[in-house]
Amino acid sequence: MQKFFILEAGYLLIGLFILGITFFVSTRPFMAKGGYKKALGITAFILALFIGAHYYITTSRMIEVRTAFEQDKPIICESRMLRKVAQSVIIQKSKEWTMDGDLFVSPNYSRPFHSARCIVK
Repeated sequence: MQKFFILEAGYLLIGLFILGITFFVSTRPFMAKGGYKKALGITAFILALFIGAHYYITTSRMIEVRTAFEQDKPIICESRMLRKVAQSVIIQKSKEWTMDGDLFVSPNYSRPFHSARCIVK
């Protein structure tokens, strides 16, 4: 459950904001009486569906990346440090990279890379 909140925290906050807007708009005098229940229900269902699908896709990709790393295949990770020159980093087990939980760590880089932000090359 902790992994869910780590990976989806931003989307959960956006979803709460959207639910707040839905509640505000659906309780205005020009809306049908009791319409906020239907509006909130539909909106919450759609948001839960999208967030759940995103979590499933992300965790599946993380498993694929971990498996590829164990097989010493190259993995491409997003680098947020250097946006102008190198926007990605190639990670391989044979090039001094290790996994610490879901993070790729190397003595050659100052920050780790989360496996949720990586793909198999």
